[in-house]
Amino acid sequence: MSLKVVNAPAGSSDSNAKPVTAEDQRKINRFARLHLKSEELKSDLKKKNNDLQNLNDAADELLLLDDADTQKVPLKVGESFVHYDSDSITTKIEDLKQRLEAEIEALKATEAEYQTEMTQLKVDLYGKFGNNINLEIDDD
Repeated sequence: MSLKVVNAPAGSSDSNAKPVTAEDQRKINRFARLHLKSEELKSDLKKKNNDLQNLNDAADELLLLDDADTQKVPLKVGESFVHYDSDSITTKIEDLKQRLEAEIEALKATEAEYQTEMTQLKVDLYGKFGNNINLEIDDD
């Protein structure tokens, strides 16, 4: 992402050049922090969606097991595996899925708040600086 105010070359007179005030700098810094948080949230959302998909796959696999295979089913908790019987593993997986879905919804709501504030900051900053500022995301 590029966050910069483009200054006119030395010796040129740009009547559109506006000085950057302390308030403008605060808005630019706020935008940069929000963008960073937004990127981190997107990464967290991707990981949690992947975890939710893994739990859904595990629940589907449990349905395919016969009774002899479901006496003790291992479930990874942190760095270790805990063995559950078939009834408790199904309940545990459903609880984990519900928790993850709630976390995903909370992250999406936070992301929407960040995007709303970033949009308002863009409007304010582009309104003052026009093409002399770049708040768009670079895809390098």
